[in-house]
Amino acid sequence: MAPDSALLPDSLLLNGREFRYADIQQYPANSPTDLNGYEARVLDFCRQWLNGAQEFGLQTSGSTGLPQRVTMTRQQLAASARRTGDYFDLGPGDRMLVCLNCEFVSGLMMLVRAFERRMHLTIVEPQADPLALVPAGAAFDFTSFVPLQLRAVLAAGHAPRLNRLKGILVGGAAVEKSLEQEIQQLQVPVYLTYGMTETASHIALRRLNGPEVTPYYHVLSGIHVGQDERGCLTIRADVTQGQLITTNDRVNLRDAHTFEWLGRADFVINSGGVKVQAEKVEQVLEVALMELGLRCRAFVAGRPDERLGEQVTAFLEGEPLAPAQQQQLQALLSQRLDKYEQPRDFVFVPQFQATPSGKLDRRTTLEMVRW
Repeated sequence: MAPDSALLPDSLLLNGREFRYADIQQYPANSPTDLNGYEARVLDFCRQWLNGAQEFGLQTSGSTGLPQRVTMTRQQLAASARRTGDYFDLGPGDRMLVCLNCEFVSGLMMLVRAFERRMHLTIVEPQADPLALVPAGAAFDFTSFVPLQLRAVLAAGHAPRLNRLKGILVGGAAVEKSLEQEIQQLQVPVYLTYGMTETASHIALRRLNGPEVTPYYHVLSGIHVGQDERGCLTIRADVTQGQLITTNDRVNLRDAHTFEWLGRADFVINSGGVKVQAEKVEQVLEVALMELGLRCRAFVAGRPDERLGEQVTAFLEGEPLAPAQQQQLQALLSQRLDKYEQPRDFVFVPQFQATPSGKLDRRTTLEMVRW
């Protein structure tokens, strides 16, 4: 049955204010004069999309290198939106909450999905608990969070509101083990995303909760993946305009539709001729910190060493641990990691650096540290 045209959106909500599509198409002529910078940039993208623009400039996050501007076509963005819409059965009249930064692909693609599927749009400026910005009675069918937001939403007691959704996407950063445990209380399907700006957001999803929880990413229909000689993922699809994209992500490719993410090729540490994947050590370190009740962020990288070439080093955010705590931490790591995987040193950094999109900026953080 065709949806009632009266139920289809002709406006959106942005930070609690209604903006009619007809007025947005004339933006900024019919817009309020008291818009903040973020609101103005969101409305400008909406104007371009509603008026049929064919090319869009997107900013990469800068999590693995310097941020850069890439150009994507309308067809690429629409193809990505169609896949997500089909996967989650999103359709006309459904309600979308957009609380990611719309200046990057993750948030911008939420807008495109809503426009392409004729969904009702509620957009709020990114903050830790975005549900605090919308009325308690407001209901939604789909949304996406970064891990920090999902943790804050659960801490605020919003789980019952989330369980009314068709699905939740989580991306932009690693999901800590402690957050994965919290997610198990949710009945709504929660998926970790894999993708990048150059693929117009995610091309694969990994279920984080429920009976279908899995360590493997499921590739969406029409996406063709493979591996290069390094074991890194390659991607070809309409969202890449048929071009082969070679990533720096090492994967275990189980078949044409599923893969396990192992870590970044540029995060491999060569210690005494043994190649150590930094992310594997980080996962063990994260669990050990959690078990000891130490809530601090950490990452692992190679530190120059005359004998080994590189030594595995753990970088922890905040003040140095007490000697007894550090000894407990080292003891746990020695039980759970191979000899060459164990961090040989712990470096304490007052505050980690972040990219413009809020991700951990390892490169800049490491540049701050005096070797």
